[in-house]
Amino acid sequence: MRTTRRYRLGVLLGDGIGPEIVPAAVRVVDAALAAVGAQPVDWQELPLGVSAIVEHGSAIPSSTLAALAGLDGWLLGPHDSAAYPEPFRSELNPSGTIRKHFDLYANIRPARGFEGGTAIAPDTDLVIVRENTEGFYADRNTFAGTGEFMPTPDVAIAMGVFTRPSIERIARTAFELARRRRKKLTIVHKANVLQLTSGLFRTVCLEVAQGYPEVAVDDAHIDAMTVHLLRRAADFDVVVAENMFGDILSDLTGELAGSLGIAPSINASDDRAMAQAAHGSAPDIAGTGRANPIAMMLSSAMLLDWLGTRYGDARTAAAAARIEDAVRTAVRNGVSTGDLGGSASTTGFTDTVVASVGA
Repeated sequence: MRTTRRYRLGVLLGDGIGPEIVPAAVRVVDAALAAVGAQPVDWQELPLGVSAIVEHGSAIPSSTLAALAGLDGWLLGPHDSAAYPEPFRSELNPSGTIRKHFDLYANIRPARGFEGGTAIAPDTDLVIVRENTEGFYADRNTFAGTGEFMPTPDVAIAMGVFTRPSIERIARTAFELARRRRKKLTIVHKANVLQLTSGLFRTVCLEVAQGYPEVAVDDAHIDAMTVHLLRRAADFDVVVAENMFGDILSDLTGELAGSLGIAPSINASDDRAMAQAAHGSAPDIAGTGRANPIAMMLSSAMLLDWLGTRYGDARTAAAAARIEDAVRTAVRNGVSTGDLGGSASTTGFTDTVVASVGA
């Protein structure tokens, strides 16, 4: 029996290697949904990035934001905002604009080592749950403005904003995830120094923990946590952290698991989600066919899994599992791009995954 829900998903190719890895992910999603008998996706490609600047005068046109509001989710390719001409380079970048506009408060970044890959810690299997709207990142922590200011040319000040409602919702997201995994959660903070801000984060997370007695909870200072991860990454399951700490830790865990080229993520609110690889646009290899599409493929699988959970759609969740299994099977069998020690092209690797997903 086919699922009755047909999803409408956006496609934002982005810059650099985005036009190579995002279509690869689309191909894999289509193949996986077909393999489990689910309805195909209605894809809607929308302008974003340097091409949107040329055609629409904005890296993230208002028409794109309006169209995204009518979709169930979308795939966002990497952007190279540092290379945009002014004034676009100094504006909030496209992914930040989207996250802020749609209040995508949860950035979920798994790190799981690949058999046959090049992982420093191949037994890594954890998830960083990062609060995505406030903390010490100035582009996200105020209603209007950037959260940074300079009272004199020689003094720069940044605000860190922590609020109980935002901490509660990211803590609930993390505990719900831990409940579905190995039932272990670590709160990362710096409450010994940032007693009010980071202290509030730790306190509220511990309060939320009272509603999840089946989940074992501990906490660690951010500096100590980097050492713990290097020494014993396999001991951790779900890690919840404020914005900046979560960003730093997820890059570390991505490298422990193999490379940022395999590091997926989704940015989610209660009613929509965005698949976004954790890595950048790699302009130095754009157009060469050498880009690793794994992170984008796995991010897309995460989006399918999120949709399956939200709508009780077992077929979509099954398609997500097929994508991850197919990607891992390819690497285990020696098929990978150059960054993982293989010789496959972007297209060649994608062909292998598509064939495996449909088998």
